[in-house]
Amino acid sequence: MPFVFLEKSFAMKLPFFPLQSVFFPGEKVPLHIFEERYKQLINDCRREAITFGIPVYINDNIAYGTEVQLMEVVNTYEIGAMYVVCVARQIFKVISFDNTMNDRLYSGCEVAFIDIINDGEVSAKREVLNKLKELYQLMEVPFAPIEIEMFNSYALAHKMGLSFEQEYELLQLASEKERLQFIMNHLMVTIQVLKEVNRTKLLIELNGHFKNFDPLDFKAFKI
Repeated sequence: MPFVFLEKSFAMKLPFFPLQSVFFPGEKVPLHIFEERYKQLINDCRREAITFGIPVYINDNIAYGTEVQLMEVVNTYEIGAMYVVCVARQIFKVISFDNTMNDRLYSGCEVAFIDIINDGEVSAKREVLNKLKELYQLMEVPFAPIEIEMFNSYALAHKMGLSFEQEYELLQLASEKERLQFIMNHLMVTIQVLKEVNRTKLLIELNGHFKNFDPLDFKAFKI
């Protein structure tokens, strides 16, 4: 089913760094830079304070991605490679591709930024958090409490078992209400599967306890 977006009335060009990864607004993005074109891009970001886009490379195509801003060059190695940390900002839709950006080595695209609709209700957020807690308990993983006011659908998107394809689908949803519902549907299915898995494991353990059972061992017992 195609998704409908509210796009801003303007487009802009962004340098591009395609990856088979999904990044959500607000998250930190660590990157290892070793290709000459991307070393040039990072140096341009340092000098001119420009941002760049990370379009999601999926199914041999790029259509949506996230704008990121350089925060810190953590390390520069002797061979010129760099370890940098960026922060993800806005989600965009690709309009047209430019194989070269002026005289630069890296490519770019014209993009339209997606208007994020903050229509998520507190009750929906609370339900999602409760399901997340249940999921973590089933997995026997500690769950750190999150204040409802600080929580949004992107906060734990990488930590609830979404596949790469599901993360990409979530990235395309403009409405917070729709994103919360998407996550809730995923959690309900995942929790049910885990419960069945745990039930099967318990049955296997019980069967193991009874594997040496011999009714004749009880013939000496008298009631």
